[in-house]
Amino acid sequence: MATVTLLRDDELSPEAAAVFADIRATRQTDFVNNFWRAIAHDPALLARTWGSIKQVMGPGHLDPKVKEMIYLAVSIAHGCDYCIHSHTAGARANGLTEPELMELLAVVGMAAETNRLVAGLGVPVDDVFRR
Repeated sequence: MATVTLLRDDELSPEAAAVFADIRATRQTDFVNNFWRAIAHDPALLARTWGSIKQVMGPGHLDPKVKEMIYLAVSIAHGCDYCIHSHTAGARANGLTEPELMELLAVVGMAAETNRLVAGLGVPVDDVFRR
């Protein structure tokens, strides 16, 4: 259950409505997900977050599937159920296959295990790994 109401389009401030219009135009869909509806209570936060997402997840050196896979891996590491589902869907929409998803999950799990081992053991970084 959300800790705030998820704003309907008819409840949006003019500033939030403008951001929703940009989300719809950029994503070429009428659907605006619950994340945006929750943060629409603060139009400045909504605009700032959407602007950052649009920039970071937009065209760049990494292809969209890779960006979604990275977002998914971080979401798993942070335990964000909403983001796990959202970015699994995004990765699949950009061509992620079931075998790739399973391999990604294996890498995330392995990294989590070895990160904890290294942190717990206090293993110093090898000089050859330092820049």
